[in-house]
Amino acid sequence: MLNFVRSTVGKKYLMGLTGLIWAGFVLTHMAGNMLILVDPSAYNAYGHGIVSNKALLYGAEILLALALIIHVSCAVILTLQNRASRGRSYRIGPNGNKAPNVGSNWMLIQGSVILVFIILHLITFKYGTYYETTVNGVVMRDLSRLIVEVFHQPGYVVWYIVALVLLGFHLTQGVRSVFQSLGLLHPGYQNLIRVAGLSYALIVAGGFISQPIYVYLIQ
Repeated sequence: MLNFVRSTVGKKYLMGLTGLIWAGFVLTHMAGNMLILVDPSAYNAYGHGIVSNKALLYGAEILLALALIIHVSCAVILTLQNRASRGRSYRIGPNGNKAPNVGSNWMLIQGSVILVFIILHLITFKYGTYYETTVNGVVMRDLSRLIVEVFHQPGYVVWYIVALVLLGFHLTQGVRSVFQSLGLLHPGYQNLIRVAGLSYALIVAGGFISQPIYVYLIQ
């Protein structure tokens, strides 16, 4: 088992599995956050419900943290191994059908920016200013107030949108990479997988991007 994990194939499997964990998380996180477009109290109640279930919250945070560490570590190691095996950097890439697409070339850079975004996102919202409100007689954190406060900063809104556009590109390429890493990329289904990956990325990135735009322009 340890030898498999150390192998190139094993690292690709780990990248695929951890990518699936985060793909599922960002979709559910985006869907839950859409409540900010509906009603501040509903959004606060949703957030309070999550943090109130300590066992579920801590378990999910540990799983996501481990998945992120493994995913990033495997990506860096595989990239370095790939460059070392070629003996030179990709200053001149192959042409024609063998040329890697833009998403493949920039996956590591995209991932690095997204990692910075995740860290700053946690600092801004999870550990940001604590406001209180009362919903249905229950005292809870007023996350909607913090979101409105942050999303009325033009610089943060621009940064947020740029990061989410990159996340969209990353997810588009990542869906195909997951199937490839797990050995499920059948030639007959490549177009379907490509469309599914693009659709999924548009839903996730578009959903997230709609939130700061709505708050900045309307709330």
